[in-house]
Amino acid sequence: MRRPVGIFDSGFGGLTVVRRFFALLPRESIIYFGDNARVPYGSRTQEEIQPLVLEVAQYLVGQGVKALLLACNTATAAALRVLREKFSLPIIGIIEPGSKAAARLSRSGEIAVVATEYTIASGSYQNTIKELRPRARVYGQACPLFVPFVERGQLNGRELEAAAEEYLSFLAHTKVDTLVLGCTHYPHLIGIIRRVIGPDIRIIDPAEATIREIKLVLEQDGLLAPADALAQHRFCTSGDPEHFRRLGQQLLGFPMEQVEQVPMGD
Repeated sequence: MRRPVGIFDSGFGGLTVVRRFFALLPRESIIYFGDNARVPYGSRTQEEIQPLVLEVAQYLVGQGVKALLLACNTATAAALRVLREKFSLPIIGIIEPGSKAAARLSRSGEIAVVATEYTIASGSYQNTIKELRPRARVYGQACPLFVPFVERGQLNGRELEAAAEEYLSFLAHTKVDTLVLGCTHYPHLIGIIRRVIGPDIRIIDPAEATIREIKLVLEQDGLLAPADALAQHRFCTSGDPEHFRRLGQQLLGFPMEQVEQVPMGD
């Protein structure tokens, strides 16, 4: 099927998922939506987040997408169940694939998750990992400053390093061997995170497992693009399209000739 896949994030974070998508599913077209005008989501309540996610999902479904990928951990934690109840197309979240990878790959059984305030408070990763590996010990750490750094394109610097050192200092008092990046913005900061935690802790970016999951779903539902399909991509934002184009193509490593502005409600 030649229709596009809809990919949604609160801002630039989901572009880390798009990179993996392009590599694994090169014939598939996408419509990417970044809700940059209303980022961050992670400091909001579920009652605030769900209407935002539903509004963007309604837009993407109206554009004729064949599946919807929530490339946003906060949106997945807050609204995946509601979206699946409302829409009949396949909807894939990012938390379960990332949790499966962590539960499978950790040797010590001590796993840490860094994410937004909402995702950590929801317990989504902690509970899912414990269901998969009941004896695991799972630590959750909110890193609220990370998303604003990425949205500003500030991926290095002493201020960011100081925040990373503060957020990740708890690891020194644990036997954690696996760290899950539970926000799709965070892989943009993987260099500084690696410098802070050192070489011995495995870092899991749930994007890879999530793209394998959506590929399996498309195969099972007969929705894969045909072998002769030529991928065509659209990028949309609720914020400033020129800012999105400039920073987005830098983060993605892929040229964006045009970005559409699609205003959303307040």
